[in-house]
Amino acid sequence: MCGICGQFNYRNLDPVRAEVIRAMTRTMVHRGPDDEGEYLSGPLGFGFRRLSIIDLGGGHQPMSNQNQTVWVVFNGEIYNFPVLRKELEARGYVFQSRSDTEVIVHGYEEWGLDVLDHLNGMFGFAVWDEKARRLVLARDRAGIKPLYYKLESDRLFFGSEVRAILAGTGEKAELDPVSLNLFLRYRYTPSPLTLFKRIRKLAPGTRLVIENGECRVERYWNYRAEPFSPMPSVEQAESELLDLYKQAVRRQLISDVPLGLLLSGGLDSGLLLALMNLEGTDHKTFTVGYGESFADDELSEAAATAKALGARNYSVRIDRATFESTLPKIMSYLEEPVASASVVPMYFVCQKAREEVTVALVGQGPDEMFAGYKRHLGVHYGAWWRTLPAWLRAVLKEGLSLLPRSASIKRGLYSLDVPDRMRRYQQVFSIMPADVIDSLFKDGLLPAGAGDRILECWDGLEPLLRNMDELGGFNYLEVRSSLPDELLIYADKLSMAHSLELRVPYLDHDIVEYVERLSTGFKIRYGSSKWLHRRVCRRFLPGEVVRRRKKGFAVNVVDDWFRNSITGKIQETLMDDASLMYGYLRPEAVRGLVRRHQAGESDNHKILFSLVVLEEWLRHFTSK
Repeated sequence: MCGICGQFNYRNLDPVRAEVIRAMTRTMVHRGPDDEGEYLSGPLGFGFRRLSIIDLGGGHQPMSNQNQTVWVVFNGEIYNFPVLRKELEARGYVFQSRSDTEVIVHGYEEWGLDVLDHLNGMFGFAVWDEKARRLVLARDRAGIKPLYYKLESDRLFFGSEVRAILAGTGEKAELDPVSLNLFLRYRYTPSPLTLFKRIRKLAPGTRLVIENGECRVERYWNYRAEPFSPMPSVEQAESELLDLYKQAVRRQLISDVPLGLLLSGGLDSGLLLALMNLEGTDHKTFTVGYGESFADDELSEAAATAKALGARNYSVRIDRATFESTLPKIMSYLEEPVASASVVPMYFVCQKAREEVTVALVGQGPDEMFAGYKRHLGVHYGAWWRTLPAWLRAVLKEGLSLLPRSASIKRGLYSLDVPDRMRRYQQVFSIMPADVIDSLFKDGLLPAGAGDRILECWDGLEPLLRNMDELGGFNYLEVRSSLPDELLIYADKLSMAHSLELRVPYLDHDIVEYVERLSTGFKIRYGSSKWLHRRVCRRFLPGEVVRRRKKGFAVNVVDDWFRNSITGKIQETLMDDASLMYGYLRPEAVRGLVRRHQAGESDNHKILFSLVVLEEWLRHFTSK
């Protein structure tokens, strides 16, 4: 796990200055405290910071082949590198290290751009082909590792973090109003956009190629999920899924440094611990919570899971004062604002884990693949809803609208009635209607239809999910959009803030591609979500763990703070005329949201938390 950066003057061919690469590299010391390196060749410059995980004595980057015609800087892990190494050695390639980086070097020599089809792992990397004068940037299929870039008319800057690009260009951060609109509507900024004007991030499963003075961005993971025909039996699917889980965990336990697990009280991380035990015992687990006074706290439940499975559990407890006081620092590490209340507990559990280990597994993925959220029930049963006569749907919607604080119900029912599939999915992701979000902005700041730009971000995905059922198509989109751009982006940034590598076994692409071929009946059955996944869990976990209600690092505790009251620092931020958000938003519109929330007329806690997060982001990145 590392930080990479670079500059390529692809048209003017001016030499890259060493001091620019060093300035970029210095911004990411937290990503790689163990080593640094640089490579300069005329118009091309690479910078690198290393967190040593595999081949501690070797593996220095930038790394090249023997005749120095192919150079690589790489952030991440290639889990199948032992297999690839044997294959490449059989083809005559000689390896100088035990590092997984070297399989990218020789793999590119052998397969060119198709090397990406051979890699199983998480990565953001750059390859410089000296002979072809070609630069390639690539991001892993699931988008576990981020890679940012800024493309100008004659030069390109790139980095694992935005701060490296800002250091390279020497420019002040500017906010993109269209991306701000998307952030407020969805609580994250969809790839390839960022909140920074003119700075983009590669979407999951895509690559950027510059050669002959031209640049193209293309999707290399074009997996078309064709449903199994016939569908496997329940017993067969359960066995095959378990085998895939075991293989992924076994691959991802490879490490030359201490390794542990981030453990909640739920199914997903509990199953990971059980599967880790198949490869060896005495694991360390790490949990965060808010204390027993909160009904949704997981400290005791995670400790019970760890005890039942023979792990040593370490916990950290935070409170509301800690949450509010730490939020500004967390926004600085995130770079891209993500309005999820779990960012704060994630920061502290990673901090705790780094005291004991350098690598930790985390259980993200099954909720998106197996329909673990409430919204998935709506998506699944939406097809039934649309079969009802229009008059009956209207009566039911009118009746439900009379319920207090029913905005989310009305929004959900509206989304089910949208005839176009991709627009229907868009509405499910939205936390508020487009017209409400647009009304927050000052006049003349937004182009028409700004909130629909997310459909452009999904461009090219619709044909790939066309043969999937309604819920399967939505899950397909989640894995390629909300999961990497929200959950995975903050997991990467907040773990690397503490020089901790996080691995996500459930997002092994073999698992993802298998699950995407299953019908909805394997995900939701008898009103129960994550149905097949739960069957696998029952083989390894005590019954009380399998039956627990989903909580997820006590995120509902923080949601309750915003749902039930707007006080203290939170209220001060939203009501302060000097808040930087009011350079873009109308104060009276924001305060209207606050008043309606406090009066109990509507539940606006999600958008209000998003506004607090926005203000902290603005104060860090645009006020300097």
